[in-house]
Amino acid sequence: MSNSFAHLHLHSEYSLLDGACRVVDIPKKAKAEGHGAVALTDHGVLYGAVNFYKACVREGVKPIIGCEVYVAPGSRFDKNAGKGVKANHLVLLAENEIGYKNLMKLSSLGFTEGFYSKPRVDIDLLKEYHEGLISLSACLAGAVPRAIVAGDYDGAVEQAGLLLSVFGEGNFYLEIQDHGLSDQGVVNAALLDISNRLSIPTVATNDVHYLERQNAKDQEVLLCIGTGSVLSDGRPIGFETDEFYYKSTAEMQRLFEKFPGSVETAGTIADRCSVELEFGKTYLPKYSPEEGKTPKNYLKELAIKGFDSKVSEGRIVFDSQHTETVYRDRIDYELSVIDQMGYDEYFLIVRDYVNYAKSRGIPVGPRRGSGAGSLVAYLVGITDVDSIKYDLIFERFLNPERVSMPDFDIDFCYDRRDEVIEYVKRKYGEERVCQIVTFGTLAARAAVRDVGRVLGMSYADVDRVVREIPKELDITVKDALAKNSALREMYDSDPVCRDLIDRAERIEGM
Repeated sequence: MSNSFAHLHLHSEYSLLDGACRVVDIPKKAKAEGHGAVALTDHGVLYGAVNFYKACVREGVKPIIGCEVYVAPGSRFDKNAGKGVKANHLVLLAENEIGYKNLMKLSSLGFTEGFYSKPRVDIDLLKEYHEGLISLSACLAGAVPRAIVAGDYDGAVEQAGLLLSVFGEGNFYLEIQDHGLSDQGVVNAALLDISNRLSIPTVATNDVHYLERQNAKDQEVLLCIGTGSVLSDGRPIGFETDEFYYKSTAEMQRLFEKFPGSVETAGTIADRCSVELEFGKTYLPKYSPEEGKTPKNYLKELAIKGFDSKVSEGRIVFDSQHTETVYRDRIDYELSVIDQMGYDEYFLIVRDYVNYAKSRGIPVGPRRGSGAGSLVAYLVGITDVDSIKYDLIFERFLNPERVSMPDFDIDFCYDRRDEVIEYVKRKYGEERVCQIVTFGTLAARAAVRDVGRVLGMSYADVDRVVREIPKELDITVKDALAKNSALREMYDSDPVCRDLIDRAERIEGM
């Protein structure tokens, strides 16, 4: 089914303390508006791509994975930009799998090579990794609009021509927006002229930062938290209106009736984009045992050697309940499950880097979590816990019905763990090693404190409210109101307190 319109410029909560669209709600809103597709274009990152993709699939909405990248005005390696020289915004949408891979490459290199206040790419990178990408000229912070606002029409034409040459005909669009900002009328008129001059099509977008108009106040709070400002300072620059919400097709058509076809072009672009992500398949580096042995046989050999060694050292002691037969039966059972599920090499890889750390005198924790339930892991040196002795259950760690990959929680000395990471990169290839990000979210108490500061309330007044929120794991504002009558009374009787709590509830979890 073709799309008459789709939002191609949208920021989720992963545009940290800027976007106020919760990822799970984006496809629900798209579906409610009759939109068959929607894009995610967070600032400089792809943090939300997988969650967004899964949420869209659940709702039957096509996910368009994109990113609003920061483009360095010169080289991405130049970290001495003059005062007032800012990176330009540019929207990139993955048309296909090649585009998605290039988008990931650009996002990563923006951090590892171009980071200067923000992750930045440059024209050279865009030339190298443009295949499979559709580009939009972005908001007022894009290179073309900035040149127009600065009165440099020729410069705007030059920038548009450069981007057209990078992405190719049919893959670059001039982005028309109207949020009621003073500069947008001038910019849109100039963009239409450049469109006619260079035969570059225009596309209508709304720079979506929140799903409903009334959520503008929530996004304003997030921006103030991020910038350390307060609401009384006035509306954040660039967000002086409440128009950055998820608009309906009819609203977009009314807004851009003077730009025929630009709304429908968004739908055409959405139809072109199709990326399918594969889940449930495990990708592991190869582990080649010595002397041509198979991973299965080598792991068994190590387990038996480890068993005999630990028995002779007195680290495994038999008794009436924990007999040798119990141990040997457990070894055979675990090895059969490990092999059946295809994790022989996984065990060998983990053993390899744990042994490396120990051989270099790098302190390694005894292990925690469900991995301690594996006797084989103990015998080959991954863990230091005898799971039979302590009656730990192997199936909590690995069983044929488990759909997710097992995970050994291994603690290395903080000061030297980089040595272990470098070893893994050298042995298995840098392209096969990555680190996983952890996001902090606004819990109930933190949300109340942050909102109180943004509202300009005194510490004492805010603290009076925070103290009434129970110090419980995963407690929410709603739960706290239900559990604590004193907090509920404050909420019902004090309008200032009510405003504080209502605002905190709307942003908690982001």
